[in-house]
Amino acid sequence: MTVLGGVVRRGARMLLVTDPVPPSQLRVSDAERALVETRLRRAVEVGQLELGEFDQRAALTWAARTRADLAAVTADLGPLPPPEMTAASRQDVRAHVFSDTGGGTAMRVLSTIWVCAFVVNVVTWGAVSLGTGDLVFPWPLFVLSPGAVLLTLYLVGIGRPRR
Repeated sequence: MTVLGGVVRRGARMLLVTDPVPPSQLRVSDAERALVETRLRRAVEVGQLELGEFDQRAALTWAARTRADLAAVTADLGPLPPPEMTAASRQDVRAHVFSDTGGGTAMRVLSTIWVCAFVVNVVTWGAVSLGTGDLVFPWPLFVLSPGAVLLTLYLVGIGRPRR
């Protein structure tokens, strides 16, 4: 075995000998860049960054070659507030009223149709009552029956997400 200027010669094979690379100088992958971009998006959601700053930092993120470059993009951002305080998490809570199964989809559609029919009936009843100057029979009460059936099905577990 002979060593010539950083190259180790072992028989017919030659190996390149280099010094270890510091962690901050390791090259980054697209997956690491995507994680930093996600962190930047969360910073916009909670108000730590404006959209213009996000655009600049996202460009720097995808141009980054080393971990030090990526760390510099988020160095001045403090810790994020708990997820339940962001608008996106409030959407997640609302989105999970019904499950993602067929029963959940059916309940979502039927409930939407029922709410629309009920609102149309109440508005029509109110307009007729105001137009005649007399409180007419409250026929929207009849539309409550299908709503009660939907509520019963939901309480039994049809379309409800598992907790």
